[in-house]
Amino acid sequence: MSRTLAAAAVVALVALSAAGLRAQNPTSGQSPAPSAAQPAPSADSLSPLAVRPGDVVRIVVWGHQELSGEFPIDENYDLLYPLIGEINVRNLSVAQLRERLNTELGQLFQRPFLTVTPLFRVAVLGEVLKPGLYPVDPTLTVVDLLALAGGPTRDANTKKMQLLRGGESIHVSLEPGAIARSTLRELGVRSGDQLVVPRSSFTREDWSLLIQIASLVLLTYTVFRK
Repeated sequence: MSRTLAAAAVVALVALSAAGLRAQNPTSGQSPAPSAAQPAPSADSLSPLAVRPGDVVRIVVWGHQELSGEFPIDENYDLLYPLIGEINVRNLSVAQLRERLNTELGQLFQRPFLTVTPLFRVAVLGEVLKPGLYPVDPTLTVVDLLALAGGPTRDANTKKMQLLRGGESIHVSLEPGAIARSTLRELGVRSGDQLVVPRSSFTREDWSLLIQIASLVLLTYTVFRK
């Protein structure tokens, strides 16, 4: 009987070790958590559009549907816009682009009213239902971004989310209060960043496995005790 109990204990220890390894190694495809950190960008550094080739700028000209739409940025940072042609947006702020469009369209229409919104590409990885690359309005919050990705899984640890840029961790406040009220722009999120939602250190599956192991040990002990 003692050998049986010893064997059952070994099985339990092996299973618990496996559960611990799974907790330490999150879902495949998740970027590793680097040790280096960079300070959060200042408000001044957030003024340019900071778009990259492949990003999109949404332009809405009220009363002129033919001039409204989402316009991609090509490999030269050029935006091809109807009636105006190519506009290079490298290092342009939203206000500067809006002013240029107002000036150009003001020669064709009286007092044009328009809005300009850059759509950044942000990857949402880890414990979310639909991980992937999303074009997002920087006025959205992190909660909105998670919703676009289907929301966190039941094994997600949203309290330890990380923002990665170029393989390095960016120091931003991802506390529940901050991510609910602060926009992506206010948090310093830029095009090309990655939001990583890690796996909880001990998940429901791990608890279920632990209960099954305990039940197995108890059953083995009961059978051989007789």
